[in-house]
Amino acid sequence: MTYDQEKLPLVSVIINNYNYGHFLCEAIDSVLNQTYPNIEIVVVDDGSTDNSREIISSYQEKIISVLKENGGQASAFNAGFAASRGDIIFMLDSDDIFVPEKVAEVVNIFEQYQDIGWCFNRLRFVDAKTNTFIKLSSESGSRLCDLRTDIKNGKMSFHAPATSGLCFKRSLLQMILPMPEIIIITSDNYLKVAAVALSKGYFLDKQLSFLRLHNNNNYTARGNNQSGKAKVAILTAYCVRKNWPFLAKSAHKLFSRGLGIAWKVGGLEAEATQIIKSYISTVSPLERLEINLRAFYTCFKV
Repeated sequence: MTYDQEKLPLVSVIINNYNYGHFLCEAIDSVLNQTYPNIEIVVVDDGSTDNSREIISSYQEKIISVLKENGGQASAFNAGFAASRGDIIFMLDSDDIFVPEKVAEVVNIFEQYQDIGWCFNRLRFVDAKTNTFIKLSSESGSRLCDLRTDIKNGKMSFHAPATSGLCFKRSLLQMILPMPEIIIITSDNYLKVAAVALSKGYFLDKQLSFLRLHNNNNYTARGNNQSGKAKVAILTAYCVRKNWPFLAKSAHKLFSRGLGIAWKVGGLEAEATQIIKSYISTVSPLERLEINLRAFYTCFKV
């Protein structure tokens, strides 16, 4: 397919990286090899101590590099977005890759449905060592999605993919970013909740991103880091409710889940414990009862 590049929207792909030098080239190359021509690549290095910065430097003018002190994924998202210029923003973790047609496929969706603010695609999970297929992300069925009423009422059955399956219009991300940087890990949860609450979108049931499973991302892959899950849920709920008060019902459910897991593992560190106290102090007695009941249920279920 031939393109008139001057008529195409500029796409920014933000690659966030921390000590994944052994994966980083493949992530960058997967974007350089896209069939869609009008792309800028923003690589944010979050204070890596491995060879990541040498790899980034080797790409010279092919990428936009953002080198910062270590601050976590939320700060990397904020920095990458601030450095980007695109009308459409793709997110990519540096240990994952895009298939060559991904950007073209997603841009086509935005062209077809011009009133949407986000487009998420299905992920293919592969073993990082063998490149063999493991599973697909759970959500299926390509469709338009308007979940704004559901999430406002605390009802959310849509399972959005991880970072490398997320894409947004710039106009929507400008309403969400910069995001609170206390969410150090798995900050994409905040992006997903806010995007679904603020705009219609589209779920594309095509395996356009490969999420590679390995020992260092076992939070995502295997779900065995229960204290990490609890902290992410609690911090995300706290920030969502603070910045988007109309999402209180969904925030309470997410907070309850995190609280229940925290009880199960015997508590969290001081920072998270303080967030729990702050959150509980600002809800009504009835809301507190509902939160505790849901937390008890989660504690005994997980």
